Amino acid sequence: MHDDHHHHDHDHDHHHDNRYSDMQARVKALETVLTEKGLIDPKAIDAIVETYETKIGPRNGAHVVAKAWSDPDFAEWLRTDATAAIASLGYTGRQGEHMRAVFNTPDTHNLVVCTLCSCYPWAVLGLPPVWYKAPAYRSRAVIDPRGVLAEFGLTLPETKKIRVWDSTAELRYLVIPERPEGTDGLSEEALADLVSRDAMIGTSVAGPRA
Repeated sequence: MHDDHHHHDHDHDHHHDNRYSDMQARVKALETVLTEKGLIDPKAIDAIVETYETKIGPRNGAHVVAKAWSDPDFAEWLRTDATAAIASLGYTGRQGEHMRAVFNTPDTHNLVVCTLCSCYPWAVLGLPPVWYKAPAYRSRAVIDPRGVLAEFGLTLPETKKIRVWDSTAELRYLVIPERPEGTDGLSEEALADLVSRDAMIGTSVAGPRA
């Protein structure tokens, strides 16, 4: 069974990535000056970045997923117009990029990558993890998605199809993981706690934190 790869035209404007790099350089320079003056602790900065990367940012996406699990009408809206459905919860992209929600099912697992850059749904996932931008992930997720997932600790049965979605500056994807079993009585807030950033990229599945 072949793993599908949905490729999108990448001839889009990537200047925002350059601006991001310039900004990173300025932030780094400022961080260096402040550290030398003894005004900040680099570890504190790292902790703040990590918080935004793994906790605060992805909470938005986790609420989108929890609402989709709890509300069939919202899930249907996500399928047909994810940009509007997500915006209805107050989460919108910086540049008006469109969102598409892709739903994991018992027979299909979705994985998101950006092969030529690092386009990422900031509005729902916060800061991209370092590995998402790494050339090894960007190339191998397309060529050997099953192997890449195994390295993340997610071994899928051979019978489960993997679909790889290629993000662009105009279209970004949010994976809606399968709802874990035994969660029928949980509130949306409790359900959101089961949704990690990686589950919404597709390198993990939803469930209690290890």
